[in-house]
Amino acid sequence: MTFPVSISLPFDHIQHPDEFISMEAVTQICQAAEAAGFSAGCVTDHPVPGTRWLDNGGHYAQDPFVMLSLIAAVTKTLKLQTNILVLPYRNPFITARAVSSLDVFSNGRVILGMGAGYLKAEYKALGVDFDARNDIMDEYIKAMKLAWTGEDFEFEGTGYSAPGNRMRPVPVQSPHPPLLVGGNSRRAIRRAVELGDAWHPFFAPAAVTATARTVSLAEEEDIDAALAYLHAHCEKIGRETPPEIILSSVFTIKPGYDPQEAIDIISGYRDKGTHGAGASVFVDSRAQWCDLAADFGEQVLAKLD
Repeated sequence: MTFPVSISLPFDHIQHPDEFISMEAVTQICQAAEAAGFSAGCVTDHPVPGTRWLDNGGHYAQDPFVMLSLIAAVTKTLKLQTNILVLPYRNPFITARAVSSLDVFSNGRVILGMGAGYLKAEYKALGVDFDARNDIMDEYIKAMKLAWTGEDFEFEGTGYSAPGNRMRPVPVQSPHPPLLVGGNSRRAIRRAVELGDAWHPFFAPAAVTATARTVSLAEEEDIDAALAYLHAHCEKIGRETPPEIILSSVFTIKPGYDPQEAIDIISGYRDKGTHGAGASVFVDSRAQWCDLAADFGEQVLAKLD
């Protein structure tokens, strides 16, 4: 089985609207990603980012469930992945309904990557308690799992209450789409072990992770320590099968990139026991994006068996 590699989709590049902000762009780019052999197309989540963050290297994002619905309509096999959905931003039952609807109409292609987020200004604009975000996230995962059973349920949450409710149809994937828990911290690792199907870290230096308010996992010893902690927590709580480890983007595809370097990096993580990884393409042109995706498929993805 080919090692799965997802691709970040460029629909947040609003500085190039003619290239990336149209239904034509969605069709061409997602079909190119599918044809190249990428396992999933990824979109992120920033409904109302703070201006200071945007003006210092941040980015915009389209609504993730709108975008994934459009992507589902123009592809057949490409998985539909949030990388990541900031789970505390929305009532958990609104999210559960969106996920279930998308999974049903896409015939079971949803992958729910999610995290607690890090933008205080965005939290404030959405009326959600930033300091409580980790507790809220744990609570919301439990609430969504109840909703996805399709049975009557009761749930007492933070600022909301389900006194006797039911949500149908349930997702095609049973009991629900894969839950990829993002974040590098020990709290995130424990959450992945206790509530998730996979841990979804991003390996980056401290200069990057400091902005995201999470732990740096750039050095070999950092990664090994995190993996050891994950397995130790599995043993502590009695989880026999550890969550999978599906990495966020580990390689940026640029003009002139080295295919062998990409193979070595991705294979190195695979040999550590990971179950998937991601890549990104950063160019200003839709045609160039599609060409690079196709080249990566031939020069890298096809050689990862």
